[in-house]
Amino acid sequence: MELSRRAIPYTPFTKDLSEATIALVSTAGVHLKSQQPYNVDGDTSYREIPGDVDASDLTVTHTHYDTSQALEDINCVFPIDRLRELHRDGVIGGVAPMLFGMMGYTLRMQPVLDETAPEIARRIERSPTDAVLLTGG
Repeated sequence: MELSRRAIPYTPFTKDLSEATIALVSTAGVHLKSQQPYNVDGDTSYREIPGDVDASDLTVTHTHYDTSQALEDINCVFPIDRLRELHRDGVIGGVAPMLFGMMGYTLRMQPVLDETAPEIARRIERSPTDAVLLTGG
């Protein structure tokens, strides 16, 4: 199986969560309203979302799941306000300066494996991010 060869070995998280900066990566089709929508026929691109984004500036472009609840409250697929509450309450150290959205539907997985995912990972590695919360639609 090709994916098993790409699996990341388990690495224990040793930092105290109250000091950790958390990023969000979502395959639910989340993006800024001002950004180009995803191609719902299959899209391998991603969108950068500033960590200080107002949830009301976010939307979802995806037709392969029922987006009605996500459009009503983006936090059900992109819990930015919940992360801020965790930060405010001292549970986490902070929200990363850059978050990422993509559309999880594509018939071309190879570009996601070879280009999109590694690019997002590089961007996160170069940022002050300690952990990533992954969400789907």
